Amino acid sequence: MLQPFDVLLPLLVAELRQLSNGKSRLRLVLFWALWRFVLEVEKRLEKLKKGKAKDSQSKLKEDAEKSAMERIRHALMDGKPARSVTLTDFEKDAVNHLCLLTMKPVIYVENVAESDLADSAINPNVKEVMNLASELQSGLVTISAQVESELTELPFEERSEFLNSLGVSESCLGNLIRATYSLLGLRTYFTSGEKETKAWTILSGMTAPQAAGVIHSDFEKGFIRAETLRTVQEGDVMLFRFNVWQPSY
Repeated sequence: MLQPFDVLLPLLVAELRQLSNGKSRLRLVLFWALWRFVLEVEKRLEKLKKGKAKDSQSKLKEDAEKSAMERIRHALMDGKPARSVTLTDFEKDAVNHLCLLTMKPVIYVENVAESDLADSAINPNVKEVMNLASELQSGLVTISAQVESELTELPFEERSEFLNSLGVSESCLGNLIRATYSLLGLRTYFTSGEKETKAWTILSGMTAPQAAGVIHSDFEKGFIRAETLRTVQEGDVMLFRFNVWQPSY
């Protein structure tokens, strides 16, 4: 089914081409996107007003959703995303089934010139977008598409040297992945066996048994203990104990 935002997209692209800076473009996209979501919220509120709850528990949840949606609607009308509204855990649970897009955490990605990559914050345009992203409780990551394109053409062993020459230590893609992981509260740990070393993604704050359960539920059910092996860090003071076994004849 054709959605209102689908119809607006060609008009939006045409308008975006006429704007000279990232902040203006971002505000335009937000205006049309929030307008689209206001329609969805108002439609949901109309249904809630009919009050179809059949028991007291359902009525409590319905009232919580209605209260949350009213405040979310006001935020959207003011040009703010739904995530800017403070909700109780019960209200969050009540509106969770709606999968409101503006409730999701957001990272804006701005493309900059190769020369601006090392210290993009001094770029006035980036600074404006950074301030707007902060107002919207969102993150901002700057990338250089030109640099990423050049990286793909270099042998792996030469990439670090190329990045260092630009004053950065990590590729834009790597930086974006780290920022996304941080925003979503994700962490990675590794398991290693004879055949492979594998990375596992977990939520920040998970206990060792919960982390084990990501591999298999049996690991969590039968958990005894976890042994962590750390890689050598810069500045570690190490004492090696060893013994060379020699056969006696």
